[in-house]
Amino acid sequence: MTGVPQVDFALDTYECIVLYPGAAGRALPAETVQRLQAEHLAHMQALQRRGIILIAGSVDGPAREPDPPIGFGLARTGSVDDVRSVMEADPAVQAGLYRVDVMTFLCPEGSLEFPLVKTQS
Repeated sequence: MTGVPQVDFALDTYECIVLYPGAAGRALPAETVQRLQAEHLAHMQALQRRGIILIAGSVDGPAREPDPPIGFGLARTGSVDDVRSVMEADPAVQAGLYRVDVMTFLCPEGSLEFPLVKTQS
């Protein structure tokens, strides 16, 4: 991995999931978009129940154009490739409604907690 900061404290490592509008999204009929959004939500909830996704949600507000992110999540599997693989299996990603990028996210050790994950365990 490139760009790991040289700091004098421990770091936690996560996989950062960023969801963008897909190329096919504007061309899909409204009923297809609704169905794919429901399938996307079910896919994400299943990944969270399995402990792969720690947290995920949508984002809104001013952002980089022309392709602002529309969703964000964190996983902690130890493998960007594994998380990318399960995200690419999302029906909405496969249909082109969304596209996904997965990268490493580093933060000070112990700085994040996921209470919903703890209560579901």
